[in-house]
Amino acid sequence: MPKFAANLSMLFTELPFMERFAAAKAAGFEAVEYLFPYAWDKKDLAAALKANGLKQVLHNLPAGNWDAGDRGMACDPARVAEFQVGVLQGIEYATALGCPQVNCLAGKLPAGVSVEKARETLVSNLTFAAAELKKSGLRLLMEPINHFDIPGFFVNRTDQAIAILDDVGSDNLYVQYDIYHAQRMEGELGNTLMNQLARIGHMQLADNPGRNEPGTGEINYAWLFKHIDAIGYKGWIGCEYKPKTTTVDGLGWIKALN
Repeated sequence: MPKFAANLSMLFTELPFMERFAAAKAAGFEAVEYLFPYAWDKKDLAAALKANGLKQVLHNLPAGNWDAGDRGMACDPARVAEFQVGVLQGIEYATALGCPQVNCLAGKLPAGVSVEKARETLVSNLTFAAAELKKSGLRLLMEPINHFDIPGFFVNRTDQAIAILDDVGSDNLYVQYDIYHAQRMEGELGNTLMNQLARIGHMQLADNPGRNEPGTGEINYAWLFKHIDAIGYKGWIGCEYKPKTTTVDGLGWIKALN
């Protein structure tokens, strides 16, 4: 049976953020992830993890001004210095929280920047980030995101991400494979997971359409979970979905589909 981590940016959102740790533990989760830790004090987050006996398995590098529409900056040649500062901040938080890996959001193609220049910038920034994280014993991930949910996002498909990883050439850079995004862009979930497992550092899930919990849409999660076990994936799967009703009421999928 796969190991599931509660994404606190998506689940238990009826509660203030710092109360979601206890709610995740009460619901049976042993690990959590969330988008960004930077609005909270590292000591407070670490205390919440410890008090509830939870592992933190993922957060993102700083991604710019989220409320203003930024979805990362790693492909923006005008923001390389800002990206590098963010890498160091991400390392600082991950180290304090015992989080073994962080995800880099490539961002949207900036206006007036060619695809070639954006890709060159992304490869350079990932090279820098992978090396800096490795010094601290942390892994770097990069996530393809579908262009329906985030129009203009620079990395949309698994094969595109793998090609970028190949250009970076680091043994400390992996794909974050979000099943929902992959279903929307490419399908072929079972074969892709099997063929690219060595390049995948983390997984996330939601069903499609709607981005709700497994069992509410078209993805055959009962089959997929067995497949993930069979191919030998040992990592966590982040539950990054929007509950159709409430988080707790929707958690029956964990037993029903495993």
